[in-house]
Amino acid sequence: MEQLLAGLRAAGEPTRLRLLALLARGELTVTELTQILRQSQPRVSRHLKLLCEAGLLERFREGSWVFYRLAGGGAVAALAEMLTGLIPQEDIVIARDCERLEAVRAVRAEKAAAYFRANADEWNRIRSLYVPEDKVEQAMVGLGVAGKMEVVADLGTGTGRMLELFGPEAKSGIGIDLSPEMLALARAQLAQPALAHCSVRQGDLYDLPMQDATVDLVTLHMVLHFLDDPSASIAEAARVLKPGGRLLIADFAPHELDFLREKHAHRRLGFTEDEVTAWFSEAGLDVRETIHLPPTGGDDAKLTVSIWVADKPGKPAPQTERHIEYEGATR
Repeated sequence: MEQLLAGLRAAGEPTRLRLLALLARGELTVTELTQILRQSQPRVSRHLKLLCEAGLLERFREGSWVFYRLAGGGAVAALAEMLTGLIPQEDIVIARDCERLEAVRAVRAEKAAAYFRANADEWNRIRSLYVPEDKVEQAMVGLGVAGKMEVVADLGTGTGRMLELFGPEAKSGIGIDLSPEMLALARAQLAQPALAHCSVRQGDLYDLPMQDATVDLVTLHMVLHFLDDPSASIAEAARVLKPGGRLLIADFAPHELDFLREKHAHRRLGFTEDEVTAWFSEAGLDVRETIHLPPTGGDDAKLTVSIWVADKPGKPAPQTERHIEYEGATR
């Protein structure tokens, strides 16, 4: 009862209600919030501190930046969700805040787009080496968890594309990446109403900022080949999976393109099916399925993409209808 009353007292102020309304639409920094509210940083910071102490907001640091968003758990998280649902969106102050929010997001998106443009040629060159990305995504969706999920986590989230694919079927989505540039790009990609429940965090794939047995689906899309210890990342993914949860990995089969190691920081030149399934077993996961998507196109297309699926023992994960129409796929 005391926590509920503390939450109500903290929210009972016009600026704090404005903050709740904004942060219900996604995570923002103090600087971004001061730009939107047209208030001083000390004042905004104090309001944020009170809301965090009451459990209505959560705060997390990413390098020198601090982000805020609605609390995702805790005794009064449901209160924050309820209060934001009651705030009239047609209110002139709220409407103006939303307009300024879109302006802030536009600036963020342009910065992210500039980073993407600067690296697009190299990314496109690598993508030309294997089956079109939409075929990989189609296969991953077909192998994912069917129906609604509580939590989906994308490790090494990059642009946030896996959250775009799987996020709409989850109550909550989280992406983890070490790169501030990629996190900025992911935030821009996820700034859409249908994905307001998805967020990204800077974090270590060997030490995830998540509790044990809390995630329904974990994805690792083109990440393992960058890692020094892929087996450790799989073990950590297994830790956060719920019983019956699913791990979905897409990466390259063994190849001999050394320039990917020399110029693009690929630590490993692909993985064998036996290698990955052994890591699954060591992590206590049950191997479910593996498919292989051979390259298409010209002579430069030389990489086969493999997709490995494993489940954590427990309540069986829901069955999924298969929609893998790429005729070259093999199991």
